[in-house]
Amino acid sequence: MAAPSLDSDIRRYTRDLYDSYEAYKVKDVTSKRFKHSAMMDILHLLQASMKNILRIEQIGVSSEGRSINLLTIGSGKKKIFMWSQMHGDEPTATMGVLDMLSYIGQNQASREVEKILAETTLLIIPMLNPDGAERFQRRSVHGIDINRDALQLQTNEAKLLKQTRDEYSPEFGFNLHDQEPRYTVGSSGNVATIALLAPAYDYAKSENAIRLRAKKVAAALVTIFSQFIGGHISRYDDSFEPRAFGDNIQKWGTSTVLIESGGSKGDPEKMSIRKLNCVALLGICYSIAAGEYEHADVSLYERLPENTKNLCDIIISGLTLTFANGVASVVVDVGLNTEETVDSRGVVQQKMKIVEIGDLSMHSSFQAIDARGKSANSSEIVMERVVDLEKLISALKGV
Repeated sequence: MAAPSLDSDIRRYTRDLYDSYEAYKVKDVTSKRFKHSAMMDILHLLQASMKNILRIEQIGVSSEGRSINLLTIGSGKKKIFMWSQMHGDEPTATMGVLDMLSYIGQNQASREVEKILAETTLLIIPMLNPDGAERFQRRSVHGIDINRDALQLQTNEAKLLKQTRDEYSPEFGFNLHDQEPRYTVGSSGNVATIALLAPAYDYAKSENAIRLRAKKVAAALVTIFSQFIGGHISRYDDSFEPRAFGDNIQKWGTSTVLIESGGSKGDPEKMSIRKLNCVALLGICYSIAAGEYEHADVSLYERLPENTKNLCDIIISGLTLTFANGVASVVVDVGLNTEETVDSRGVVQQKMKIVEIGDLSMHSSFQAIDARGKSANSSEIVMERVVDLEKLISALKGV
Protein backbone atom coordinates (compact mmCIF):
# COMPACT_ATOMS: atom_id res chain seq x y z
CA MET A 1 0.00 0.00 0.00
CA ALA A 2 1.30 3.45 -0.90
CA ALA A 3 2.20 5.81 1.94
CA PRO A 4 -0.36 8.59 2.52
CA SER A 5 0.47 11.95 0.91
CA LEU A 6 1.65 14.86 3.06
CA ASP A 7 -1.56 16.69 2.14
CA SER A 8 -3.74 13.87 3.48
CA ASP A 9 -1.48 13.61 6.53
CA ILE A 10 -2.07 17.29 7.34
CA ARG A 11 -5.79 16.91 6.78
CA ARG A 12 -5.82 13.98 9.20
CA TYR A 13 -3.72 15.93 11.71
CA THR A 14 -5.93 19.00 11.66
CA ARG A 15 -9.07 16.87 11.91
CA ASP A 16 -7.59 15.20 15.00
CA LEU A 17 -6.70 18.62 16.43
CA TYR A 18 -10.26 19.80 15.86
CA ASP A 19 -11.88 16.72 17.37
CA SER A 20 -9.64 16.67 20.48
CA TYR A 21 -9.72 20.44 21.10
CA GLU A 22 -11.51 20.27 24.46
CA ALA A 23 -8.66 18.18 25.88
CA TYR A 24 -6.01 20.85 25.40
CA LYS A 25 -7.67 24.27 25.12
CA VAL A 26 -6.86 26.87 27.81
CA LYS A 27 -9.94 26.64 29.98
CA ASP A 28 -9.17 29.81 31.95
CA VAL A 29 -10.01 31.92 28.88
CA THR A 30 -13.79 32.21 28.80
CA SER A 31 -14.29 35.74 27.46
CA LYS A 32 -12.79 37.74 24.62
CA ARG A 33 -12.35 40.71 26.99
CA PHE A 34 -9.31 39.35 28.82
CA LYS A 35 -6.53 41.75 29.68
CA HIS A 36 -2.74 41.72 29.49
CA SER A 37 -2.28 40.61 33.10
CA ALA A 38 -4.52 37.57 32.63
CA MET A 39 -2.68 36.60 29.44
CA MET A 40 0.69 36.86 31.16
CA ASP A 41 -0.51 34.67 34.04
CA ILE A 42 -1.54 32.00 31.53
CA LEU A 43 1.72 32.28 29.60
CA HIS A 44 3.80 31.76 32.73
CA LEU A 45 1.73 28.71 33.67
CA LEU A 46 2.21 27.30 30.18
CA GLN A 47 5.93 28.01 30.32
CA ALA A 48 6.25 26.15 33.61
CA SER A 49 4.56 23.10 32.08
CA MET A 50 6.56 23.07 28.85
CA LYS A 51 10.00 22.12 30.20
CA ASN A 52 12.01 24.93 28.62
CA ILE A 53 10.34 24.60 25.22
CA LEU A 54 8.67 28.00 25.56
CA ARG A 55 10.87 31.07 26.06
CA ILE A 56 9.30 34.39 27.04
CA GLU A 57 11.34 37.52 26.41
CA GLN A 58 10.19 41.05 27.19
CA ILE A 59 11.25 43.01 24.12
CA GLY A 60 9.86 46.34 25.29
CA VAL A 61 6.87 48.06 26.78
CA SER A 62 3.68 49.62 25.50
CA SER A 63 3.10 53.35 25.65
CA GLU A 64 1.60 52.92 29.14
CA GLY A 65 4.38 50.61 30.30
CA ARG A 66 2.83 47.16 29.90
CA SER A 67 5.23 44.47 28.79
CA ILE A 68 5.33 43.41 25.15
CA ASN A 69 6.73 39.92 24.86
CA LEU A 70 8.23 37.68 22.23
CA LEU A 71 7.56 33.96 22.60
CA THR A 72 10.08 31.60 21.03
CA ILE A 73 9.48 27.88 20.43
CA GLY A 74 11.59 25.41 18.47
CA SER A 75 15.06 25.51 16.99
CA GLY A 76 14.56 24.92 13.27
CA LYS A 77 15.89 26.93 10.36
CA LYS A 78 12.46 27.96 9.06
CA LYS A 79 11.42 31.02 11.06
CA ILE A 80 7.68 31.67 11.43
CA PHE A 81 6.65 35.05 12.84
CA MET A 82 3.14 35.62 14.25
CA TRP A 83 1.76 38.79 15.79
CA SER A 84 -1.70 39.20 17.27
CA GLN A 85 -3.90 41.86 18.85
CA MET A 86 -2.30 44.79 17.07
CA HIS A 87 -5.81 46.10 17.55
CA GLY A 88 -6.78 45.79 21.19
CA ASP A 89 -10.34 44.67 20.50
CA GLU A 90 -9.27 41.83 18.17
CA PRO A 91 -8.35 38.99 20.55
CA THR A 92 -9.58 35.85 18.76
CA ALA A 93 -6.19 34.76 17.44
CA THR A 94 -4.53 35.55 20.78
CA MET A 95 -6.85 33.00 22.37
CA GLY A 96 -6.02 30.56 19.59
CA VAL A 97 -2.29 31.06 20.12
CA LEU A 98 -2.65 30.28 23.84
CA ASP A 99 -4.50 27.08 22.92
CA MET A 100 -1.78 26.23 20.41
CA LEU A 101 0.89 26.58 23.09
CA SER A 102 -1.13 24.40 25.45
CA TYR A 103 -1.36 21.71 22.76
CA ILE A 104 2.39 21.81 22.12
CA GLY A 105 3.07 21.52 25.83
CA GLN A 106 0.81 18.49 26.19
CA ASN A 107 2.02 16.73 23.04
CA GLN A 108 5.77 17.32 22.95
CA ALA A 109 6.51 13.72 22.04
CA SER A 110 4.05 13.54 19.13
CA ARG A 111 5.45 13.13 15.64
CA GLU A 112 3.91 16.38 14.43
CA VAL A 113 5.11 18.54 17.34
CA GLU A 114 8.59 17.03 17.12
CA LYS A 115 8.63 17.95 13.42
CA ILE A 116 7.52 21.52 14.13
CA LEU A 117 10.11 21.97 16.90
CA ALA A 118 12.93 20.49 14.82
CA GLU A 119 12.23 22.24 11.51
CA THR A 120 10.85 25.63 12.55
CA THR A 121 11.39 28.41 15.06
CA LEU A 122 8.12 30.05 16.08
CA LEU A 123 8.41 33.74 16.99
CA ILE A 124 5.16 35.06 18.45
CA ILE A 125 4.09 38.45 19.80
CA PRO A 126 0.75 37.42 21.33
CA MET A 127 -0.52 40.90 22.30
CA LEU A 128 1.09 43.83 20.52
CA ASN A 129 -1.36 46.43 21.84
CA PRO A 130 -1.93 45.69 25.54
CA ASP A 131 -3.09 49.26 26.24
CA GLY A 132 -5.86 48.83 23.66
CA ALA A 133 -6.72 45.41 25.11
CA GLU A 134 -7.07 47.00 28.55
CA ARG A 135 -9.84 49.22 27.15
CA PHE A 136 -11.05 46.75 24.50
CA GLN A 137 -10.44 49.38 21.84
CA ARG A 138 -8.88 49.19 18.40
CA ARG A 139 -6.29 51.94 18.66
CA SER A 140 -3.31 52.70 20.85
CA VAL A 141 -3.57 54.88 23.93
CA HIS A 142 -2.65 57.80 21.64
CA GLY A 143 -5.61 57.08 19.37
CA ILE A 144 -3.27 55.85 16.62
CA ASP A 145 -4.08 52.79 14.53
CA ILE A 146 -0.85 50.82 14.95
CA ASN A 147 -1.54 49.13 11.63
CA ARG A 148 -1.14 52.49 9.92
CA ASP A 149 2.13 53.29 11.70
CA ALA A 150 4.55 51.09 9.72
CA LEU A 151 6.27 54.08 8.10
CA GLN A 152 6.31 56.80 10.77
CA LEU A 153 6.80 54.40 13.71
CA GLN A 154 5.38 56.89 16.21
CA THR A 155 4.22 54.24 18.70
CA ASN A 156 6.40 52.00 20.84
CA GLU A 157 4.32 49.07 19.63
CA ALA A 158 5.04 49.72 15.95
CA LYS A 159 8.75 50.20 16.61
CA LEU A 160 8.94 46.86 18.45
CA LEU A 161 7.11 45.01 15.69
CA LYS A 162 9.47 46.30 13.02
CA GLN A 163 12.57 45.75 15.17
CA THR A 164 11.59 42.14 15.77
CA ARG A 165 10.94 41.47 12.10
CA ASP A 166 14.24 43.08 11.12
CA GLU A 167 16.25 41.25 13.78
CA TYR A 168 15.04 37.76 12.86
CA SER A 169 14.21 38.18 9.13
CA PRO A 170 11.59 35.40 9.26
CA GLU A 171 10.64 33.64 6.05
CA PHE A 172 6.96 33.38 7.05
CA GLY A 173 4.66 35.86 8.74
CA PHE A 174 1.10 35.62 10.07
CA ASN A 175 -0.74 38.88 10.69
CA LEU A 176 -3.60 37.91 13.01
CA HIS A 177 -6.71 40.08 13.23
CA ASP A 178 -10.48 40.16 13.72
CA GLN A 179 -12.74 41.64 11.09
CA GLU A 180 -16.25 42.95 11.60
CA PRO A 181 -18.46 39.84 12.05
CA ARG A 182 -21.00 40.80 9.38
CA TYR A 183 -18.78 40.43 6.33
CA THR A 184 -20.05 37.91 3.82
CA VAL A 185 -18.49 35.61 1.21
CA GLY A 186 -18.99 37.24 -2.17
CA SER A 187 -22.65 37.13 -3.23
CA SER A 188 -23.37 33.89 -1.39
CA GLY A 189 -24.89 35.50 1.69
CA ASN A 190 -22.71 33.24 3.87
CA VAL A 191 -21.02 34.94 6.79
CA ALA A 192 -17.24 35.21 6.31
CA THR A 193 -15.96 33.27 9.30
CA ILE A 194 -12.36 33.54 8.06
CA ALA A 195 -10.87 35.95 5.51
CA LEU A 196 -7.38 35.42 4.10
CA LEU A 197 -4.99 37.73 2.30
CA ALA A 198 -1.52 37.50 0.82
CA PRO A 199 -1.08 41.30 0.82
CA ALA A 200 0.30 43.32 -2.05
CA TYR A 201 3.63 45.10 -1.64
CA ASP A 202 3.01 47.77 -4.28
CA TYR A 203 0.12 49.56 -5.98
CA ALA A 204 0.45 47.35 -9.06
CA LYS A 205 -0.19 44.24 -6.92
CA SER A 206 2.96 42.70 -8.37
CA GLU A 207 3.96 39.15 -7.64
CA ASN A 208 7.50 38.11 -6.72
CA ALA A 209 8.82 34.96 -5.07
CA ILE A 210 7.99 36.32 -1.59
CA ARG A 211 4.35 37.00 -2.38
CA LEU A 212 3.96 33.78 -4.36
CA ARG A 213 5.15 31.84 -1.33
CA ALA A 214 2.59 33.71 0.78
CA LYS A 215 -0.15 32.74 -1.68
CA LYS A 216 0.89 29.09 -1.42
CA VAL A 217 0.68 29.30 2.37
CA ALA A 218 -2.75 30.94 2.05
CA ALA A 219 -3.86 28.15 -0.30
CA ALA A 220 -2.70 25.55 2.22
CA LEU A 221 -4.78 27.38 4.84
CA VAL A 222 -7.81 27.23 2.54
CA THR A 223 -7.44 23.44 2.45
CA ILE A 224 -7.26 23.30 6.24
CA PHE A 225 -10.15 25.67 6.94
CA SER A 226 -12.38 24.13 4.26
CA GLN A 227 -12.65 20.92 6.26
CA PHE A 228 -14.55 22.80 8.97
CA ILE A 229 -16.10 25.94 7.43
CA GLY A 230 -16.41 25.29 3.71
CA GLY A 231 -18.34 28.15 2.09
CA HIS A 232 -17.43 30.57 4.87
CA ILE A 233 -13.93 31.61 3.71
CA SER A 234 -13.39 34.85 1.80
CA ARG A 235 -10.48 36.81 0.38
CA TYR A 236 -9.66 40.15 1.97
CA ASP A 237 -9.23 43.19 -0.29
CA ASP A 238 -5.65 43.25 -1.58
CA SER A 239 -5.47 46.96 -2.40
CA PHE A 240 -2.01 48.17 -1.39
CA GLU A 241 -1.92 50.22 1.82
CA PRO A 242 1.57 51.79 2.09
CA ARG A 243 1.23 52.48 5.83
CA ALA A 244 0.10 49.00 6.85
CA PHE A 245 2.38 46.42 8.45
CA GLY A 246 1.20 43.40 6.48
CA ASP A 247 1.90 45.10 3.16
CA ASN A 248 5.28 46.36 4.33
CA ILE A 249 6.41 43.13 5.98
CA GLN A 250 5.64 41.43 2.66
CA LYS A 251 7.72 44.19 0.98
CA TRP A 252 10.57 43.71 3.47
CA GLY A 253 10.95 40.05 2.51
CA THR A 254 8.74 38.00 4.84
CA SER A 255 6.05 35.96 3.10
CA THR A 256 3.01 37.23 4.99
CA VAL A 257 -0.57 36.01 5.26
CA LEU A 258 -3.34 37.96 6.96
CA ILE A 259 -5.89 35.87 8.85
CA GLU A 260 -9.05 37.76 9.76
CA SER A 261 -11.46 36.15 12.22
CA GLY A 262 -14.98 37.18 11.23
CA GLY A 263 -18.37 36.00 12.43
CA SER A 264 -20.21 32.82 13.33
CA LYS A 265 -23.88 32.44 14.20
CA GLY A 266 -24.57 32.29 17.94
CA ASP A 267 -20.93 32.92 18.89
CA PRO A 268 -20.47 36.57 19.95
CA GLU A 269 -17.40 35.62 22.02
CA LYS A 270 -15.86 33.91 18.94
CA MET A 271 -14.94 30.76 20.83
CA SER A 272 -15.57 28.56 17.79
CA ILE A 273 -13.35 30.80 15.66
CA ARG A 274 -10.69 30.75 18.37
CA LYS A 275 -10.69 26.97 17.94
CA LEU A 276 -10.31 27.34 14.16
CA ASN A 277 -7.34 29.67 14.67
CA CYS A 278 -5.62 27.19 16.94
CA VAL A 279 -6.16 24.23 14.59
CA ALA A 280 -5.15 26.16 11.48
CA LEU A 281 -2.00 27.67 13.00
CA LEU A 282 -0.82 24.28 14.23
CA GLY A 283 -1.68 22.74 10.88
CA ILE A 284 0.11 25.37 8.82
CA CYS A 285 3.19 25.19 11.06
CA TYR A 286 3.30 21.45 10.43
CA SER A 287 2.77 22.05 6.70
CA ILE A 288 5.69 24.50 6.63
CA ALA A 289 7.87 22.18 8.71
CA ALA A 290 7.17 19.32 6.30
CA GLY A 291 7.41 21.49 3.18
CA GLU A 292 3.91 20.45 2.08
CA TYR A 293 2.71 24.04 1.51
CA GLU A 294 5.14 24.27 -1.45
CA HIS A 295 2.81 22.02 -3.46
CA ALA A 296 -0.36 23.97 -2.68
CA ASP A 297 -2.55 25.05 -5.58
CA VAL A 298 -2.43 28.86 -5.53
CA SER A 299 -5.76 29.03 -7.35
CA LEU A 300 -7.48 27.75 -4.18
CA TYR A 301 -6.60 31.11 -2.64
CA GLU A 302 -7.03 33.25 -5.73
CA ARG A 303 -10.51 31.85 -6.46
CA LEU A 304 -11.84 32.72 -3.02
CA PRO A 305 -14.79 35.13 -3.25
CA GLU A 306 -13.96 38.60 -1.97
CA ASN A 307 -15.23 39.99 1.30
CA THR A 308 -18.59 41.73 0.99
CA LYS A 309 -20.69 43.32 3.70
CA ASN A 310 -24.27 42.21 3.16
CA LEU A 311 -25.35 40.78 6.50
CA CYS A 312 -27.39 41.97 9.45
CA ASP A 313 -27.90 40.19 12.72
CA ILE A 314 -31.68 40.30 12.24
CA ILE A 315 -33.82 41.22 9.24
CA ILE A 316 -37.54 41.91 9.63
CA SER A 317 -38.88 41.51 6.11
CA GLY A 318 -42.04 42.70 4.38
CA LEU A 319 -43.10 45.19 7.06
CA THR A 320 -45.65 47.85 6.07
CA LEU A 321 -44.59 51.26 7.35
CA THR A 322 -47.41 53.74 7.93
CA PHE A 323 -47.07 57.53 8.09
CA ALA A 324 -49.04 60.48 9.38
CA ASN A 325 -50.13 63.55 7.36
CA GLY A 326 -51.31 61.59 4.36
CA VAL A 327 -47.93 60.12 3.41
CA ALA A 328 -48.44 56.82 1.59
CA SER A 329 -47.37 53.63 3.34
CA VAL A 330 -44.43 51.59 2.04
CA VAL A 331 -43.30 48.00 2.44
CA VAL A 332 -39.74 47.69 3.75
CA ASP A 333 -37.22 45.36 5.29
CA VAL A 334 -35.63 46.43 8.56
CA GLY A 335 -32.08 45.45 9.50
CA LEU A 336 -30.97 45.35 13.12
CA ASN A 337 -27.56 44.70 14.65
CA THR A 338 -26.47 43.97 18.19
CA GLU A 339 -23.99 46.44 19.64
CA GLU A 340 -21.93 45.97 22.77
CA THR A 341 -21.50 48.79 25.25
CA VAL A 342 -19.77 48.93 28.62
CA ASP A 343 -21.40 50.86 31.46
CA SER A 344 -19.64 52.87 34.17
CA ARG A 345 -19.21 49.70 36.28
CA GLY A 346 -17.49 47.86 33.45
CA VAL A 347 -20.50 45.63 32.78
CA VAL A 348 -20.94 44.64 29.13
CA GLN A 349 -24.42 45.32 27.80
CA GLN A 350 -25.92 44.40 24.45
CA LYS A 351 -28.31 46.70 22.64
CA MET A 352 -30.29 46.15 19.44
CA LYS A 353 -30.10 49.01 16.95
CA ILE A 354 -31.90 49.65 13.67
CA VAL A 355 -29.18 49.98 11.02
CA GLU A 356 -31.04 49.76 7.69
CA ILE A 357 -34.53 50.39 6.33
CA GLY A 358 -35.50 49.54 2.75
CA ASP A 359 -34.80 46.74 0.29
CA LEU A 360 -32.59 44.15 2.00
CA SER A 361 -33.28 41.38 -0.49
CA MET A 362 -29.56 41.18 -1.27
CA HIS A 363 -28.66 40.82 2.43
CA SER A 364 -28.55 37.76 4.62
CA SER A 365 -29.00 37.53 8.38
CA PHE A 366 -28.44 35.32 11.38
CA GLN A 367 -32.16 35.57 12.18
CA ALA A 368 -35.06 36.26 9.80
CA ILE A 369 -38.47 37.53 10.91
CA ASP A 370 -41.32 37.49 8.38
CA ALA A 371 -43.53 40.56 8.91
CA ARG A 372 -45.69 40.28 5.80
CA GLY A 373 -49.21 41.37 6.70
CA LYS A 374 -47.92 43.38 9.65
CA SER A 375 -47.50 47.13 10.04
CA ALA A 376 -45.75 49.63 12.25
CA ASN A 377 -45.87 53.40 12.54
CA SER A 378 -42.85 55.14 11.05
CA SER A 379 -42.24 56.84 14.39
CA GLU A 380 -41.26 53.39 15.78
CA ILE A 381 -38.89 52.42 12.95
CA VAL A 382 -36.12 55.01 12.95
CA MET A 383 -32.53 54.65 11.77
CA GLU A 384 -29.97 54.27 14.57
CA ARG A 385 -32.68 53.88 17.20
CA VAL A 386 -32.01 51.40 20.01
CA VAL A 387 -35.01 49.11 20.38
CA ASP A 388 -36.33 46.26 22.48
CA LEU A 389 -36.87 43.58 19.84
CA GLU A 390 -39.54 41.66 21.73
CA LYS A 391 -41.55 44.81 22.38
CA LEU A 392 -41.13 45.91 18.79
CA ILE A 393 -42.38 42.60 17.39
CA SER A 394 -45.29 42.38 19.83
CA ALA A 395 -46.39 45.91 18.92
CA LEU A 396 -46.75 45.11 15.20
CA LYS A 397 -50.32 45.39 13.91
CA GLY A 398 -52.22 43.63 11.20
CA VAL A 399 -52.40 45.49 7.91
